[in-house]
Amino acid sequence: MSLSHQQSNWRSRYAMAVDGQLDDNELKDYPVLIQKFLLGRGFKGPAEIQNFFQSKLSDLKEPLLMKDMDKAVSRLVQAFEKQEKVCVYADFDLDGTSGLALLTDGLRQLGFKNVFMAQPRRLSDGYGFHAHIVEELARQGVSCIVTVDVGITANQAVATAGELGIDVIVTDHHQPGEILPPGFAVVNPNQAGDTSGLGYLCGAGVAFYLLRALKRGLINKNLIAETTLDLRSVLDCFCIATLTDMVPLIGDNRSLVKQGLQQLEKTKRPGLKSLLEALGMSGRPLTSQDVAIRFAPKLNALSRMEMGVMPIDLYVVDDETLAAQMVKTVLKNNSTRVQLQGEGEGEAIERLKTWPHTQFVFFASRNFHRGIVGLIATKVCQQTGLPTFIGSISDEGTITGSARLPNGRAESLLTAMQASQTESETLLRFGGHDAAAGFELEVGKEEAFVAALAKYYESRESIPTKSEVLFDAPAELSEMTDNFMRWLDSMGPFGASFAIPTFCFQNLLIKDVISLKGGHLKLSVMDPQSLKTAEALSFSPSTDWALVAKTQQH
Repeated sequence: MSLSHQQSNWRSRYAMAVDGQLDDNELKDYPVLIQKFLLGRGFKGPAEIQNFFQSKLSDLKEPLLMKDMDKAVSRLVQAFEKQEKVCVYADFDLDGTSGLALLTDGLRQLGFKNVFMAQPRRLSDGYGFHAHIVEELARQGVSCIVTVDVGITANQAVATAGELGIDVIVTDHHQPGEILPPGFAVVNPNQAGDTSGLGYLCGAGVAFYLLRALKRGLINKNLIAETTLDLRSVLDCFCIATLTDMVPLIGDNRSLVKQGLQQLEKTKRPGLKSLLEALGMSGRPLTSQDVAIRFAPKLNALSRMEMGVMPIDLYVVDDETLAAQMVKTVLKNNSTRVQLQGEGEGEAIERLKTWPHTQFVFFASRNFHRGIVGLIATKVCQQTGLPTFIGSISDEGTITGSARLPNGRAESLLTAMQASQTESETLLRFGGHDAAAGFELEVGKEEAFVAALAKYYESRESIPTKSEVLFDAPAELSEMTDNFMRWLDSMGPFGASFAIPTFCFQNLLIKDVISLKGGHLKLSVMDPQSLKTAEALSFSPSTDWALVAKTQQH
């Protein structure tokens, strides 16, 4: 039995890109398989490759290139001089929460004395910059609000703040509406007129660039010393946000995440440090996969379940004993999340058996916990390869849901929901990204929503099923050496827009198979030519194979 699948549908990036590329002398210092990877990923010259391996923080883009950044800095310098009450208001997801910790910590290190934090609750408030929270902040004497990862479409709430005498600096990365909110400054690299080229930043990333610009502004006015605030100290927050929000690991993001992983390894935040220890992740180098797959979901479960401890508490707790107690709650809440997620996924998968539509999926249930509908949607989306809409039915008569788009689909959930809204006016609100979005509708309008979605998808040309699998280059087990693995590690971090390397091993023989929890398989494979053996994993429900880099001579 061979480990490889039908090869006629598999294509090598290296084979497609090798013509007209670098000559052997330019890459002679790199292992052959690394050379093939670099060529296949489009690297075009020694200088570009050197920059890739030796990116420096000193090469980061100028933050003042972002539209309105100068206005935001000017207003915060004024707040610093007058020691005004400043509130950082952030979204409840890990991008917003990490940005909240990043900016609040940074402002305090810069010398701001009156900095407050605010976040909406996922279950009770819902996503957004809310007027009722603004009104409460006004009663507390806040005169300046800086949003993080939220606010770009919150025109009414920003207007309310203005009426109450509060200046709002909106920092966000989501797509703006036709009319921008009437804030003192709007810093969003994705707004019209912004030429910074930083549209790949997440919400916490935009906040970090504000912090960079503000530090320089305070230094230029001789208000702080140049040694005030080491910006590296907040890159652990930047790293978590960037990896969990699935923004592209390109440009400045790549350099900052690489530094951020190192910062997270040695973080001085007791809550994050304690969680790393509890997960057996301390005392060793961290990868982007460690953060995105093992570490971050434990934090995210806190905001999903809202059972006492919240994610921001882990970022800001300064007592190690209390942090350890919090982590116990984190792990307990995550276990509850796993159980509810499994039950919800089971119900959704069962309902797929009678779902009549072939171009999208929509399910709503009282059994779907509101905090985990996005996770259920992701599971169903992976299972079906279809745009998926999953909603939680509340006792108040509303359905709050999340939508997910299959990887590689060149379409937009927002466009689909806008079309359905135009057709049926069923949605109370919706928003987010093209591939991951949220929505809300009234109970009783599910059929109208489904009918509107069906009309939209039926009017579109069929999107062809992915007919080929791209891998980076063909490989041999004999190439899986310690030296190669060191080079592979040095090419990280991997993530969105810079996927984990994929190599194709042909004609391997399977010698042994062991079933693991979750439907996964552990295999022992052998190359019949070299007699090299290795361990491999098959992850359910995927048909892809993951080769563990542990080889031996037979």
